[in-house]
Amino acid sequence: VIGLDSRQIYSGMEIGTAQPTKKEQDTIPHHLIGIRSPEEPITSGEYAKLITATVRDVRKRGKEPIICGGSGLYYRAITKGIFKGSVSNLKVREQLEKEYDQEGGSVLLGKLQSVDPDYAKIVHPNNRRRLVRALEIYKATGKPLSIHFKKQKRSGEKGLTKFTVFLTCFFDELEKRIRQRTNIMLSNGWIEEVKNLQLKFQNKLLHPLDSIGYRQIIAYLNNKSTYERMVEDINLRTRQYAKRQLQWFSKESSDMRIELSGDFKKSDIADRVIRSWQG
Repeated sequence: VIGLDSRQIYSGMEIGTAQPTKKEQDTIPHHLIGIRSPEEPITSGEYAKLITATVRDVRKRGKEPIICGGSGLYYRAITKGIFKGSVSNLKVREQLEKEYDQEGGSVLLGKLQSVDPDYAKIVHPNNRRRLVRALEIYKATGKPLSIHFKKQKRSGEKGLTKFTVFLTCFFDELEKRIRQRTNIMLSNGWIEEVKNLQLKFQNKLLHPLDSIGYRQIIAYLNNKSTYERMVEDINLRTRQYAKRQLQWFSKESSDMRIELSGDFKKSDIADRVIRSWQG
């Protein structure tokens, strides 16, 4: 199994990113999980290269890799290529960074939505780097980043065959699962995990720690939020992100889409996928 998750690649963030457990990783080999320090942010281009190299390595050993995750930008990077991004305007970038710091990410996200609604769907308002970069490229080229993406040639292994499966479920069921997931993570020691990260990195404002959940827990630990408000905000931000994921992947082509019900069995889903893949 090869991870396609923009946060599970970081070490020390096992609970809050729902990384596979040690038992799961001992049972089935996993790749690109917990291999990078939060001090070393990774780009979509780097991730695509890592995935391509890992796919080749797994296939050389006579195995078939499963790429699993929900990061839309990274999925696009391995299936359609990436914008190399040589365009830059430091003056514009500095101005946008100043706007972000003074007005907040929601204001910049609103500006991005007006010029590039497709890309805005997968960018969180807390993601300062991606928001600034997308608007910088638009101001420098006059074209939205999503258009540049479409012009890229497909990257990755030449002749790579893939079978794509998207799992979805009704939003009421998804909301219930999000609440359950948050409660499980907190009971598993998520707050203690954040404390350890803050201690290790001396409260540095690291990009991965600006992720959903981590930001809310840090606010709680700094006495800027109550426990109840923290939990409510984590669930809200996760629901919003889930909606953006559903919208994004609804426009991607696939070989199979499965609508999950509340009482599904993982083994039944796996059997359906294998039969269709072999078939």
